Amino acid sequence: MKSKKSIFLCTALAILLTGCATKSELYSWGNYEDQLYAHFKGEAPEKHILAMESMLEQAKAGNAKVPPGFYAHLGMLYERAGKADEARHMLNMEKQAFPESARYIDNLNNQFKKASTQ
Repeated sequence: MKSKKSIFLCTALAILLTGCATKSELYSWGNYEDQLYAHFKGEAPEKHILAMESMLEQAKAGNAKVPPGFYAHLGMLYERAGKADEARHMLNMEKQAFPESARYIDNLNNQFKKASTQ
């Protein structure tokens, strides 16, 4: 009787530990936080564009998703670098990947259009 309890407890513990050990991330963050920090410090957008494009390629290669706001941030960097077509493309990618951001992305697109006509 005692051995059945110990076998049951060991099995239950093994199952519990196995369940806790699995870790899968929902998004591929890379060093996105570092890029955000550097961006808000006012560094040139070209350096960040290259770093973020690299993160995007790594996420695609690993079949992972980029976090919410990633495409929008990259789009805003493109806009700052004077690449309006790439900026619009990235904003539309954000809207497609995260439909709940549509209203915000539409607002950004409108702001970019106004800025380019002035």
